[in-house]
Amino acid sequence: MSNEAPQNLVNVQIDGVWHQFPKGTRVIEACSQAGKYVPRYCYHPRLSAPGNCRMCMVQLGMPKMGPDRKPELGPDGKPVHNWIPRTNISCAQDVSEGLAVRTDSDIVKETREGILEFLLINHPLDCPICDQAGECRLQEFSFDYGQAKSRFIEQKVKKPKRVEIGPRVTLDAERCILCTRCIRFMREVAKDDVIGIVNRGSYNEIAVYPDRKLDSNYSLNTVDLCPVGALTSSDFRFKMRTWFLKETKSICTSCATGCNTIIGARENVVYRQTPRENNDVNQSWMCDHGRLDFHYLQSADRLLEPVVKGAPEADWKAALASAARALKALKPEEIALIASGRLTNEELFLAARLLKKLGNPIHDIISHTGKADDLLVAADRNPNTAGAKLLGLSATEPGSALPVIASGIRGGRIKALIVLGEDATDAGLIEADLNKLQTLIVTSLLPNRTTGFASHILPAAGFTEKRGSMINKTGRLQRLNRAVAAPGIARDDWEILVGLIEALTESVSGFTTIEEVFKAMSAEVPALAGLSLSKIGDLGVQLSL
Repeated sequence: MSNEAPQNLVNVQIDGVWHQFPKGTRVIEACSQAGKYVPRYCYHPRLSAPGNCRMCMVQLGMPKMGPDRKPELGPDGKPVHNWIPRTNISCAQDVSEGLAVRTDSDIVKETREGILEFLLINHPLDCPICDQAGECRLQEFSFDYGQAKSRFIEQKVKKPKRVEIGPRVTLDAERCILCTRCIRFMREVAKDDVIGIVNRGSYNEIAVYPDRKLDSNYSLNTVDLCPVGALTSSDFRFKMRTWFLKETKSICTSCATGCNTIIGARENVVYRQTPRENNDVNQSWMCDHGRLDFHYLQSADRLLEPVVKGAPEADWKAALASAARALKALKPEEIALIASGRLTNEELFLAARLLKKLGNPIHDIISHTGKADDLLVAADRNPNTAGAKLLGLSATEPGSALPVIASGIRGGRIKALIVLGEDATDAGLIEADLNKLQTLIVTSLLPNRTTGFASHILPAAGFTEKRGSMINKTGRLQRLNRAVAAPGIARDDWEILVGLIEALTESVSGFTTIEEVFKAMSAEVPALAGLSLSKIGDLGVQLSL
Protein backbone atom coordinates (compact mmCIF):
# COMPACT_ATOMS: atom_id res chain seq x y z
CA MET A 1 0.00 0.00 0.00
CA SER A 2 1.28 3.44 -0.91
CA ASN A 3 1.63 5.92 1.95
CA GLU A 4 0.03 8.53 -0.30
CA ALA A 5 -3.64 7.92 -0.96
CA PRO A 6 -5.07 9.11 -4.31
CA GLN A 7 -7.31 12.15 -4.17
CA ASN A 8 -10.67 11.45 -2.45
CA LEU A 9 -9.35 8.10 -1.15
CA VAL A 10 -8.15 7.47 2.40
CA ASN A 11 -5.93 4.71 3.81
CA VAL A 12 -7.63 2.59 6.46
CA GLN A 13 -6.33 -0.44 8.32
CA ILE A 14 -8.91 -3.15 9.00
CA ASP A 15 -7.83 -6.07 11.18
CA GLY A 16 -4.19 -5.45 10.31
CA VAL A 17 -4.65 -5.08 6.53
CA TRP A 18 -4.53 -1.71 4.77
CA HIS A 19 -7.23 -0.71 2.30
CA GLN A 20 -8.31 2.43 0.48
CA PHE A 21 -11.86 3.81 0.54
CA PRO A 22 -13.56 6.95 -0.75
CA LYS A 23 -13.99 9.76 1.76
CA GLY A 24 -17.41 9.60 3.39
CA THR A 25 -17.56 5.80 3.46
CA ARG A 26 -19.10 4.51 6.67
CA VAL A 27 -16.79 2.31 8.73
CA ILE A 28 -19.39 -0.49 8.68
CA GLU A 29 -19.46 -0.40 4.87
CA ALA A 30 -15.68 -0.25 4.66
CA CYS A 31 -15.43 -3.37 6.79
CA SER A 32 -17.91 -5.20 4.55
CA GLN A 33 -16.01 -4.20 1.44
CA ALA A 34 -12.85 -5.55 3.07
CA GLY A 35 -14.55 -8.88 3.70
CA LYS A 36 -15.09 -8.28 7.42
CA TYR A 37 -18.82 -8.41 8.13
CA VAL A 38 -19.91 -6.38 11.13
CA PRO A 39 -23.26 -7.48 12.65
CA ARG A 40 -26.00 -4.84 12.75
CA TYR A 41 -29.68 -4.40 13.54
CA CYS A 42 -30.59 -0.72 13.23
CA TYR A 43 -28.23 0.07 10.35
CA HIS A 44 -29.49 -0.01 6.76
CA PRO A 45 -27.52 1.61 3.93
CA ARG A 46 -30.60 3.42 2.58
CA LEU A 47 -31.79 4.82 5.91
CA SER A 48 -30.38 7.27 8.43
CA ALA A 49 -28.07 5.78 11.07
CA PRO A 50 -29.41 6.34 14.61
CA GLY A 51 -26.80 4.09 16.23
CA ASN A 52 -29.29 2.75 18.76
CA CYS A 53 -28.84 -1.03 18.62
CA ARG A 54 -25.08 -0.88 19.44
CA MET A 55 -24.51 -4.24 17.74
CA CYS A 56 -22.04 -2.86 15.20
CA MET A 57 -19.38 -2.01 17.78
CA VAL A 58 -15.75 -2.08 16.67
CA GLN A 59 -12.50 -0.91 18.24
CA LEU A 60 -10.91 2.13 16.61
CA GLY A 61 -7.29 3.20 16.56
CA MET A 62 -6.11 6.70 15.71
CA PRO A 63 -2.64 7.49 14.28
CA LYS A 64 -0.18 8.33 17.04
CA MET A 65 1.07 11.86 16.45
CA GLY A 66 4.70 12.88 17.04
CA PRO A 67 5.99 16.22 18.33
CA ASP A 68 5.89 17.51 14.75
CA ARG A 69 2.17 16.71 14.58
CA LYS A 70 2.81 14.07 11.97
CA PRO A 71 1.89 10.38 12.39
CA GLU A 72 4.61 8.24 13.90
CA LEU A 73 5.65 5.41 11.59
CA GLY A 74 6.58 1.90 12.61
CA PRO A 75 9.34 -0.32 11.13
CA ASP A 76 7.03 -1.18 8.23
CA GLY A 77 6.60 2.48 7.35
CA LYS A 78 2.94 2.45 8.40
CA PRO A 79 1.35 4.64 11.10
CA VAL A 80 1.50 3.49 14.71
CA HIS A 81 -1.91 3.61 16.40
CA ASN A 82 -3.28 4.59 19.77
CA TRP A 83 -6.15 2.21 20.37
CA ILE A 84 -9.24 3.65 22.05
CA PRO A 85 -9.85 1.52 25.20
CA ARG A 86 -13.58 1.20 24.46
CA THR A 87 -15.70 0.25 21.48
CA ASN A 88 -17.42 2.60 19.04
CA ILE A 89 -20.37 2.12 16.72
CA SER A 90 -19.30 1.70 13.10
CA CYS A 91 -22.60 2.70 11.44
CA ALA A 92 -22.32 6.42 12.24
CA GLN A 93 -18.53 6.77 11.85
CA ASP A 94 -16.89 7.72 8.55
CA VAL A 95 -13.43 6.51 7.57
CA SER A 96 -10.53 8.94 7.88
CA GLU A 97 -6.90 8.93 6.83
CA GLY A 98 -4.83 6.46 8.86
CA LEU A 99 -7.80 5.09 10.82
CA ALA A 100 -7.44 1.54 12.17
CA VAL A 101 -10.32 -0.81 12.91
CA ARG A 102 -10.51 -4.06 14.85
CA THR A 103 -13.65 -6.10 14.23
CA ASP A 104 -12.82 -9.13 16.36
CA SER A 105 -10.70 -8.02 19.31
CA ASP A 106 -11.48 -9.30 22.80
CA ILE A 107 -13.22 -6.09 23.82
CA VAL A 108 -15.38 -6.18 20.67
CA LYS A 109 -16.40 -9.79 21.31
CA GLU A 110 -17.22 -9.02 24.93
CA THR A 111 -19.30 -6.01 23.91
CA ARG A 112 -21.32 -8.00 21.38
CA GLU A 113 -22.03 -10.69 23.96
CA GLY A 114 -23.30 -8.03 26.34
CA ILE A 115 -25.50 -6.37 23.72
CA LEU A 116 -27.09 -9.67 22.76
CA GLU A 117 -27.64 -10.57 26.41
CA PHE A 118 -29.58 -7.34 26.91
CA LEU A 119 -31.59 -7.81 23.71
CA LEU A 120 -32.61 -11.31 24.76
CA ILE A 121 -33.61 -10.42 28.34
CA ASN A 122 -37.28 -9.89 27.48
CA HIS A 123 -37.36 -11.65 24.13
CA PRO A 124 -39.78 -14.61 24.00
CA LEU A 125 -38.39 -18.04 23.26
CA ASP A 126 -40.87 -18.71 20.45
CA CYS A 127 -38.51 -19.38 17.55
CA PRO A 128 -40.31 -22.65 16.64
CA ILE A 129 -43.52 -20.74 15.82
CA CYS A 130 -42.02 -17.46 14.59
CA ASP A 131 -42.39 -16.61 10.90
CA GLN A 132 -38.95 -15.03 10.93
CA ALA A 133 -37.22 -18.27 11.93
CA GLY A 134 -34.67 -19.10 9.28
CA GLU A 135 -34.24 -15.42 8.40
CA CYS A 136 -33.90 -13.96 11.90
CA ARG A 137 -30.81 -11.87 12.57
CA LEU A 138 -31.31 -12.13 16.33
CA GLN A 139 -31.34 -15.90 16.06
CA GLU A 140 -28.28 -15.96 13.79
CA PHE A 141 -26.22 -13.45 15.77
CA SER A 142 -27.05 -15.20 19.04
CA PHE A 143 -25.31 -18.29 17.70
CA ASP A 144 -22.46 -16.38 16.05
CA TYR A 145 -21.67 -13.73 18.66
CA GLY A 146 -23.73 -14.45 21.79
CA GLN A 147 -23.42 -16.62 24.86
CA ALA A 148 -24.76 -20.13 25.26
CA LYS A 149 -26.65 -19.29 28.45
CA SER A 150 -28.58 -16.47 30.08
CA ARG A 151 -28.04 -15.02 33.56
CA PHE A 152 -31.52 -13.47 33.59
CA ILE A 153 -33.87 -15.28 35.99
CA GLU A 154 -36.55 -12.60 36.50
CA GLN A 155 -40.00 -12.49 34.92
CA LYS A 156 -39.94 -11.29 31.31
CA VAL A 157 -41.89 -8.18 30.35
CA LYS A 158 -45.02 -9.10 28.39
CA LYS A 159 -46.10 -6.99 25.42
CA PRO A 160 -49.01 -7.12 22.93
CA LYS A 161 -49.11 -9.93 20.37
CA ARG A 162 -50.95 -10.37 17.05
CA VAL A 163 -51.79 -6.68 16.72
CA GLU A 164 -52.99 -5.74 13.24
CA ILE A 165 -51.38 -2.34 12.88
CA GLY A 166 -52.42 -2.20 9.24
CA PRO A 167 -54.38 -4.21 6.67
CA ARG A 168 -51.27 -6.14 5.62
CA VAL A 169 -48.94 -6.04 8.65
CA THR A 170 -49.20 -7.81 12.03
CA LEU A 171 -47.12 -6.78 15.06
CA ASP A 172 -45.78 -9.02 17.85
CA ALA A 173 -44.39 -6.28 20.08
CA GLU A 174 -42.55 -8.55 22.54
CA ARG A 175 -40.22 -9.69 19.74
CA CYS A 176 -39.28 -6.12 18.80
CA ILE A 177 -35.70 -5.03 19.56
CA LEU A 178 -36.46 -1.35 18.82
CA CYS A 179 -34.08 -1.04 15.89
CA THR A 180 -36.45 1.67 14.48
CA ARG A 181 -35.91 0.58 10.87
CA CYS A 182 -39.67 0.57 10.28
CA ILE A 183 -40.04 4.05 11.76
CA ARG A 184 -37.26 5.48 9.64
CA PHE A 185 -38.46 3.81 6.44
CA MET A 186 -41.98 5.17 6.79
CA ARG A 187 -40.67 8.63 7.61
CA GLU A 188 -37.77 8.89 5.19
CA VAL A 189 -38.73 6.73 2.20
CA ALA A 190 -42.50 6.18 2.18
CA LYS A 191 -43.08 9.75 3.49
CA ASP A 192 -45.85 8.51 5.78
CA ASP A 193 -44.72 9.16 9.35
CA VAL A 194 -47.18 6.82 11.03
CA ILE A 195 -45.08 4.67 13.43
CA GLY A 196 -43.34 5.68 16.64
CA ILE A 197 -42.16 4.38 20.03
CA VAL A 198 -44.38 4.58 23.10
CA ASN A 199 -43.74 3.96 26.83
CA ARG A 200 -40.33 3.97 28.54
CA GLY A 201 -37.49 1.66 29.53
CA SER A 202 -38.20 -2.05 29.26
CA TYR A 203 -41.79 -1.22 28.33
CA ASN A 204 -40.82 0.56 25.10
CA GLU A 205 -42.71 -0.69 22.06
CA ILE A 206 -43.48 0.48 18.56
CA ALA A 207 -47.03 1.50 17.74
CA VAL A 208 -48.97 3.42 15.13
CA TYR A 209 -50.10 6.90 16.03
CA PRO A 210 -53.62 7.32 17.48
CA ASP A 211 -56.42 7.00 14.89
CA ARG A 212 -53.90 5.91 12.25
CA LYS A 213 -53.15 2.64 10.46
CA LEU A 214 -50.05 1.38 8.68
CA ASP A 215 -51.94 1.32 5.39
CA SER A 216 -49.35 2.78 3.00
CA ASN A 217 -48.84 0.99 -0.32
CA TYR A 218 -45.26 0.42 0.90
CA SER A 219 -46.12 -0.96 4.36
CA LEU A 220 -44.76 -4.46 3.69
CA ASN A 221 -41.26 -3.07 3.26
CA THR A 222 -41.23 -2.70 7.04
CA VAL A 223 -41.61 -6.49 7.24
CA ASP A 224 -38.57 -6.94 4.99
CA LEU A 225 -36.59 -4.48 7.09
CA CYS A 226 -37.52 -5.99 10.45
CA PRO A 227 -34.49 -8.09 11.53
CA VAL A 228 -36.62 -10.17 13.91
CA GLY A 229 -40.20 -11.49 13.86
CA ALA A 230 -41.88 -8.38 15.25
CA LEU A 231 -43.47 -7.24 11.98
CA THR A 232 -44.88 -10.00 9.80
CA SER A 233 -46.88 -10.09 6.58
CA SER A 234 -50.49 -10.95 7.34
CA ASP A 235 -50.70 -12.58 3.91
CA PHE A 236 -47.67 -14.86 4.42
CA ARG A 237 -48.03 -15.38 8.19
CA PHE A 238 -47.96 -19.07 9.16
CA LYS A 239 -48.28 -20.18 5.51
CA MET A 240 -44.85 -21.72 4.94
CA ARG A 241 -41.45 -22.11 6.57
CA THR A 242 -38.92 -19.96 4.79
CA TRP A 243 -36.30 -22.72 4.51
CA PHE A 244 -38.72 -24.82 2.44
CA LEU A 245 -39.12 -22.10 -0.19
CA LYS A 246 -37.37 -22.29 -3.54
CA GLU A 247 -36.30 -18.74 -4.38
CA THR A 248 -36.33 -17.52 -7.98
CA LYS A 249 -34.98 -14.15 -9.12
CA SER A 250 -37.47 -12.39 -11.36
CA ILE A 251 -39.27 -9.05 -11.91
CA CYS A 252 -42.65 -7.57 -10.97
CA THR A 253 -45.10 -7.17 -13.86
CA SER A 254 -47.64 -4.87 -12.19
CA CYS A 255 -46.35 -1.67 -13.79
CA ALA A 256 -43.64 -0.30 -16.07
CA THR A 257 -41.09 0.13 -13.26
CA GLY A 258 -40.23 -3.58 -13.28
CA CYS A 259 -39.10 -3.94 -9.67
CA ASN A 260 -36.62 -6.77 -9.17
CA THR A 261 -38.09 -9.56 -7.06
CA ILE A 262 -37.52 -12.92 -5.41
CA ILE A 263 -40.40 -15.36 -5.82
CA GLY A 264 -40.70 -17.88 -2.99
CA ALA A 265 -42.44 -21.11 -4.00
CA ARG A 266 -42.84 -24.69 -2.89
CA GLU A 267 -44.46 -27.67 -4.59
CA ASN A 268 -45.66 -25.52 -7.50
CA VAL A 269 -47.33 -22.93 -5.26
CA VAL A 270 -46.13 -19.33 -4.94
CA TYR A 271 -46.24 -18.16 -1.31
CA ARG A 272 -44.63 -14.75 -1.47
CA GLN A 273 -42.87 -12.20 -3.61
CA THR A 274 -40.28 -9.90 -2.06
CA PRO A 275 -38.06 -7.11 -3.44
CA ARG A 276 -34.57 -7.82 -4.71
CA GLU A 277 -31.95 -5.08 -4.58
CA ASN A 278 -31.23 -3.25 -7.83
CA ASN A 279 -29.86 0.27 -7.50
CA ASP A 280 -30.91 1.14 -11.07
CA VAL A 281 -34.56 0.13 -10.69
CA ASN A 282 -36.12 -0.22 -7.24
CA GLN A 283 -33.18 0.02 -4.83
CA SER A 284 -34.37 -2.30 -2.02
CA TRP A 285 -38.10 -1.54 -2.07
CA MET A 286 -41.36 -2.69 -3.65
CA CYS A 287 -44.99 -1.58 -3.43
CA ASP A 288 -47.53 -3.75 -1.59
CA HIS A 289 -49.79 -4.11 -4.62
CA GLY A 290 -46.98 -5.48 -6.76
CA ARG A 291 -45.71 -7.97 -4.21
CA LEU A 292 -49.20 -9.38 -3.56
CA ASP A 293 -50.27 -9.41 -7.20
CA PHE A 294 -49.79 -13.14 -7.76
CA HIS A 295 -52.70 -14.83 -5.99
CA TYR A 296 -54.86 -14.75 -9.13
CA LEU A 297 -52.42 -17.22 -10.70
CA GLN A 298 -53.57 -19.84 -8.21
CA SER A 299 -57.28 -19.29 -8.88
CA ALA A 300 -59.52 -22.35 -9.15
CA ASP A 301 -60.83 -20.78 -12.37
CA ARG A 302 -57.53 -21.04 -14.27
CA LEU A 303 -57.89 -22.18 -17.89
CA LEU A 304 -56.27 -25.59 -18.09
CA GLU A 305 -56.74 -26.89 -21.65
CA PRO A 306 -57.56 -25.60 -25.15
CA VAL A 307 -61.22 -25.12 -26.07
CA VAL A 308 -62.63 -25.01 -29.62
CA LYS A 309 -66.23 -23.89 -29.96
CA GLY A 310 -68.40 -26.74 -31.20
CA ALA A 311 -65.79 -29.41 -30.51
CA PRO A 312 -66.38 -31.61 -27.45
CA GLU A 313 -62.64 -32.04 -26.87
CA ALA A 314 -59.58 -30.43 -28.40
CA ASP A 315 -55.88 -31.02 -27.81
CA TRP A 316 -53.25 -28.41 -28.68
CA LYS A 317 -52.61 -29.74 -32.17
CA ALA A 318 -56.30 -29.77 -33.08
CA ALA A 319 -56.98 -26.34 -31.54
CA LEU A 320 -54.07 -24.66 -33.34
CA ALA A 321 -54.92 -26.34 -36.64
CA SER A 322 -58.54 -25.21 -36.34
CA ALA A 323 -57.49 -21.62 -35.55
CA ALA A 324 -55.07 -21.61 -38.50
CA ARG A 325 -57.75 -22.86 -40.93
CA ALA A 326 -60.12 -20.12 -39.80
CA LEU A 327 -57.48 -17.41 -40.31
CA LYS A 328 -56.28 -18.70 -43.69
CA ALA A 329 -59.82 -18.43 -45.04
CA LEU A 330 -59.76 -14.64 -44.56
CA LYS A 331 -58.02 -11.68 -46.18
CA PRO A 332 -55.51 -9.58 -44.17
CA GLU A 333 -57.95 -6.65 -43.99
CA GLU A 334 -60.55 -8.97 -42.42
CA ILE A 335 -58.28 -9.79 -39.47
CA ALA A 336 -57.19 -7.75 -36.44
CA LEU A 337 -54.87 -8.50 -33.54
CA ILE A 338 -54.90 -7.06 -30.04
CA ALA A 339 -51.69 -7.84 -28.16
CA SER A 340 -50.70 -6.97 -24.60
CA GLY A 341 -48.07 -4.82 -22.98
CA ARG A 342 -47.87 -7.63 -20.41
CA LEU A 343 -46.32 -10.04 -22.92
CA THR A 344 -42.57 -10.65 -22.97
CA ASN A 345 -40.34 -9.40 -25.77
CA GLU A 346 -40.07 -12.93 -27.14
CA GLU A 347 -43.86 -13.26 -27.28
CA LEU A 348 -44.24 -9.85 -28.91
CA PHE A 349 -41.55 -10.73 -31.45
CA LEU A 350 -43.45 -13.90 -32.39
CA ALA A 351 -46.72 -11.96 -32.49
CA ALA A 352 -45.05 -9.65 -35.04
CA ARG A 353 -44.04 -12.71 -37.08
CA LEU A 354 -47.60 -13.99 -36.90
CA LEU A 355 -48.82 -10.65 -38.25
CA LYS A 356 -46.36 -10.90 -41.12
CA LYS A 357 -47.61 -14.40 -42.00
CA LEU A 358 -51.18 -13.06 -41.98
CA GLY A 359 -50.35 -10.17 -44.35
CA ASN A 360 -49.84 -7.49 -41.67
CA PRO A 361 -53.43 -6.89 -40.49
CA ILE A 362 -54.27 -3.99 -38.20
CA HIS A 363 -52.99 -4.40 -34.65
CA ASP A 364 -52.29 -2.63 -31.35
CA ILE A 365 -51.92 -3.13 -27.62
CA ILE A 366 -54.29 -2.01 -24.87
CA SER A 367 -52.99 0.82 -22.72
CA HIS A 368 -53.51 0.32 -18.98
CA THR A 369 -52.84 3.36 -16.84
CA GLY A 370 -53.28 4.49 -13.25
CA LYS A 371 -52.03 7.04 -10.80
CA ALA A 372 -48.26 7.19 -10.32
CA ASP A 373 -46.54 8.00 -7.04
CA ASP A 374 -43.24 9.64 -6.20
CA LEU A 375 -41.46 6.40 -5.36
CA LEU A 376 -41.93 3.32 -7.56
CA VAL A 377 -45.44 2.99 -8.97
CA ALA A 378 -45.57 4.06 -12.64
CA ALA A 379 -48.60 5.52 -14.39
CA ASP A 380 -48.14 2.89 -17.11
CA ARG A 381 -49.52 -0.34 -15.69
CA ASN A 382 -48.16 -2.40 -18.59
CA PRO A 383 -44.73 -3.82 -17.70
CA ASN A 384 -43.55 -3.99 -21.32
CA THR A 385 -44.98 -1.07 -23.29
CA ALA A 386 -41.42 -0.19 -24.34
CA GLY A 387 -40.96 -3.70 -25.73
CA ALA A 388 -44.23 -3.52 -27.65
CA LYS A 389 -43.11 -0.27 -29.28
CA LEU A 390 -39.64 -1.59 -30.07
CA LEU A 391 -41.03 -4.74 -31.71
CA GLY A 392 -43.73 -3.01 -33.73
CA LEU A 393 -46.84 -4.17 -31.85
CA SER A 394 -47.77 -0.66 -30.79
CA ALA A 395 -47.69 2.78 -32.31
CA THR A 396 -46.06 5.73 -30.58
CA GLU A 397 -49.32 6.18 -28.70
CA PRO A 398 -50.44 2.74 -27.44
CA GLY A 399 -54.11 2.06 -28.11
CA SER A 400 -54.50 4.57 -30.95
CA ALA A 401 -55.54 1.86 -33.42
CA LEU A 402 -58.15 0.28 -31.13
CA PRO A 403 -61.03 2.59 -32.21
CA VAL A 404 -60.32 1.62 -35.84
CA ILE A 405 -60.44 -2.07 -34.91
CA ALA A 406 -63.73 -1.57 -33.03
CA SER A 407 -65.21 0.33 -35.98
CA GLY A 408 -64.12 -2.39 -38.40
CA ILE A 409 -65.79 -5.10 -36.31
CA ARG A 410 -69.03 -3.12 -35.98
CA GLY A 411 -69.08 -2.43 -39.70
CA GLY A 412 -68.50 -6.07 -40.57
CA ARG A 413 -65.18 -5.41 -42.30
CA ILE A 414 -63.16 -7.26 -39.64
CA LYS A 415 -64.34 -10.86 -39.27
CA ALA A 416 -61.57 -12.36 -37.12
CA LEU A 417 -59.90 -11.05 -34.00
CA ILE A 418 -56.85 -12.47 -32.22
CA VAL A 419 -56.57 -11.37 -28.59
CA LEU A 420 -53.29 -12.14 -26.82
CA GLY A 421 -53.43 -11.94 -23.04
CA GLU A 422 -56.12 -9.26 -22.83
CA ASP A 423 -59.85 -8.74 -22.37
CA ALA A 424 -61.03 -7.16 -25.63
CA THR A 425 -63.77 -5.25 -23.80
CA ASP A 426 -60.95 -3.11 -22.34
CA ALA A 427 -60.30 -2.00 -25.92
CA GLY A 428 -63.74 -0.43 -26.25
CA LEU A 429 -65.52 -3.47 -27.66
CA ILE A 430 -68.87 -4.55 -26.29
CA GLU A 431 -70.39 -8.01 -26.20
CA ALA A 432 -72.46 -7.32 -29.33
CA ASP A 433 -69.21 -6.56 -31.21
CA LEU A 434 -67.62 -9.80 -30.10
CA ASN A 435 -70.73 -11.72 -31.06
CA LYS A 436 -70.43 -10.43 -34.66
CA LEU A 437 -67.01 -12.00 -35.17
CA GLN A 438 -66.68 -15.07 -37.31
CA THR A 439 -63.50 -16.10 -35.50
CA LEU A 440 -62.29 -14.99 -32.06
CA ILE A 441 -58.99 -16.52 -30.91
CA VAL A 442 -58.04 -15.76 -27.32
CA THR A 443 -55.01 -16.60 -25.19
CA SER A 444 -55.75 -16.10 -21.52
CA LEU A 445 -55.06 -17.32 -17.99
CA LEU A 446 -58.57 -16.86 -16.62
CA PRO A 447 -62.09 -16.64 -18.03
CA ASN A 448 -63.14 -13.08 -18.85
CA ARG A 449 -65.82 -11.25 -20.83
CA THR A 450 -63.98 -12.05 -24.08
CA THR A 451 -63.47 -15.78 -23.54
CA GLY A 452 -67.25 -16.24 -23.30
CA PHE A 453 -67.53 -15.39 -27.02
CA ALA A 454 -64.29 -17.04 -28.19
CA SER A 455 -64.22 -19.64 -30.93
CA HIS A 456 -60.79 -20.75 -29.73
CA ILE A 457 -59.50 -20.44 -26.16
CA LEU A 458 -55.79 -21.14 -25.72
CA PRO A 459 -54.70 -21.37 -22.03
CA ALA A 460 -51.50 -19.40 -21.32
CA ALA A 461 -48.92 -19.15 -18.54
CA GLY A 462 -48.63 -16.44 -15.90
CA PHE A 463 -45.57 -14.34 -15.10
CA THR A 464 -44.33 -16.73 -12.40
CA GLU A 465 -44.68 -19.64 -14.82
CA LYS A 466 -42.56 -18.54 -17.77
CA ARG A 467 -39.23 -17.15 -18.90
CA GLY A 468 -38.51 -14.18 -21.08
CA SER A 469 -37.49 -10.55 -21.07
CA MET A 470 -39.17 -7.16 -20.73
CA ILE A 471 -38.11 -3.52 -21.09
CA ASN A 472 -39.13 -1.17 -18.31
CA LYS A 473 -40.05 2.52 -18.53
CA THR A 474 -36.41 3.65 -18.44
CA GLY A 475 -35.34 1.30 -21.25
CA ARG A 476 -33.79 -1.35 -19.01
CA LEU A 477 -33.93 -4.88 -20.42
CA GLN A 478 -34.70 -7.32 -17.61
CA ARG A 479 -35.28 -11.03 -17.27
CA LEU A 480 -38.39 -12.90 -16.15
CA ASN A 481 -37.71 -16.38 -14.72
CA ARG A 482 -39.95 -19.39 -14.14
CA ALA A 483 -40.66 -20.19 -10.48
CA VAL A 484 -43.48 -22.73 -10.91
CA ALA A 485 -45.02 -24.75 -13.74
CA ALA A 486 -48.23 -23.69 -15.47
CA PRO A 487 -51.34 -25.65 -14.43
CA GLY A 488 -52.97 -28.32 -16.57
CA ILE A 489 -51.62 -28.29 -20.11
CA ALA A 490 -51.47 -24.50 -20.35
CA ARG A 491 -48.53 -23.30 -22.44
CA ASP A 492 -46.11 -20.42 -22.42
CA ASP A 493 -47.38 -17.74 -24.84
CA TRP A 494 -44.30 -18.02 -27.05
CA GLU A 495 -44.99 -21.74 -27.50
CA ILE A 496 -48.62 -21.00 -28.42
CA LEU A 497 -47.52 -18.44 -31.01
CA VAL A 498 -44.89 -20.76 -32.48
CA GLY A 499 -47.54 -23.49 -32.78
CA LEU A 500 -49.98 -21.12 -34.49
CA ILE A 501 -47.33 -19.89 -36.94
CA GLU A 502 -46.33 -23.46 -37.78
CA ALA A 503 -49.99 -24.42 -38.30
CA LEU A 504 -50.47 -21.41 -40.60
CA THR A 505 -47.36 -22.04 -42.68
CA GLU A 506 -47.50 -25.84 -42.43
CA SER A 507 -43.77 -25.79 -41.76
CA VAL A 508 -41.37 -25.99 -38.84
CA SER A 509 -40.36 -22.63 -37.41
CA GLY A 510 -37.07 -23.83 -35.95
CA PHE A 511 -37.86 -22.48 -32.49
CA THR A 512 -37.69 -25.14 -29.79
CA THR A 513 -36.40 -23.04 -26.89
CA ILE A 514 -36.91 -19.46 -25.79
CA GLU A 515 -33.15 -18.88 -26.17
CA GLU A 516 -33.55 -19.53 -29.90
CA VAL A 517 -36.39 -17.01 -30.06
CA PHE A 518 -34.24 -14.37 -28.32
CA LYS A 519 -31.34 -15.12 -30.66
CA ALA A 520 -33.54 -14.52 -33.73
CA MET A 521 -34.96 -11.37 -32.14
CA SER A 522 -31.52 -9.94 -31.32
CA ALA A 523 -30.43 -10.59 -34.90
CA GLU A 524 -33.35 -8.54 -36.27
CA VAL A 525 -33.63 -5.76 -33.67
CA PRO A 526 -30.56 -3.46 -33.55
CA ALA A 527 -31.21 -2.38 -29.95
CA LEU A 528 -30.81 -6.01 -28.84
CA ALA A 529 -27.82 -6.88 -31.00
CA GLY A 530 -25.21 -9.05 -29.30
CA LEU A 531 -27.43 -9.87 -26.34
CA SER A 532 -28.85 -13.17 -25.11
CA LEU A 533 -31.08 -14.16 -22.20
CA SER A 534 -28.03 -15.18 -20.17
CA LYS A 535 -26.21 -11.91 -20.92
CA ILE A 536 -29.07 -9.89 -19.47
CA GLY A 537 -28.00 -11.11 -16.03
CA ASP A 538 -29.83 -10.73 -12.75
CA LEU A 539 -29.79 -6.92 -12.77
CA GLY A 540 -30.63 -6.25 -16.43
CA VAL A 541 -29.00 -4.24 -19.21
CA GLN A 542 -29.66 -0.60 -20.07
CA LEU A 543 -30.64 -0.18 -23.73
CA SER A 544 -30.23 2.84 -25.97
CA LEU A 545 -33.72 3.18 -27.43
